Amino acid sequence: MDRRAFLRLVSYGCLAAAGLAPRSIFAAQGQERQRPIQFTFAQLKYRGGDWNPHALAVGPLLEELMQRTSVEAATTRREVALNDPELFSYPFLYISGKYDFEPFTGEEVDTLRRFLSYGGFLLADDALGQPGYGFDQSFRREIKRIFPDKDFTRIPAGHPAMRSFYLLRKIGGARMVHPYVEGINVGPSTPVMYCQNDLGGAWEKDQLGNWVNQCTPGGEEQRRDAFHLGINLILYAMTENYKDDLIHVPFIRRRLAR
Repeated sequence: MDRRAFLRLVSYGCLAAAGLAPRSIFAAQGQERQRPIQFTFAQLKYRGGDWNPHALAVGPLLEELMQRTSVEAATTRREVALNDPELFSYPFLYISGKYDFEPFTGEEVDTLRRFLSYGGFLLADDALGQPGYGFDQSFRREIKRIFPDKDFTRIPAGHPAMRSFYLLRKIGGARMVHPYVEGINVGPSTPVMYCQNDLGGAWEKDQLGNWVNQCTPGGEEQRRDAFHLGINLILYAMTENYKDDLIHVPFIRRRLAR
């Protein structure tokens, strides 16, 4: 089953809520209105390290997602391990951390490879931001075990994920380690994307609604860019490359040229 078929099954309700579902799907349902399936932000739990460096980051992102788009989202995240039988119920999976973590078991490597090969999407967020150390070192090691013949490459500005909702010109985060996102390409899709700028640190608010972390050196504009990237990647996970359709290309090119 390819990525589009996988996502059609899992996120049909989210697409319908966003007005993106193909008309053929509604026809197959006899034009009956279905109760939308909520988008669920699933976060991966792993052994060792610090799998949850920003415990209050997801709520503000989901609030912004629902305010800015028509996507209906669950207001709380779902914590999931690689041996959780519900893993394949979530097309979007988030992994974050600061420190080294234990290697995945062989079974876990196989499971994550199936998840990513069958259409699942993984967003990795380095909360420490030190290349070659801690989370970065462990995450790159595990991805190499999953896709030994693949290497991370920079995501270009024209990639569908960079224009799935906002037309992104800059990458945000709580700090600026790299002005780009990296990804692993599998055929025409990019099921793994990796940011080392601590996105969660930029999203996080305390229980009184105050920002927990400053964004340096770019301040609130940099925080805005972090939210825009998060929303774009959620939409990309739900819809793959629907904006790669030729009908969108002239408009997008004009916007990017401004």
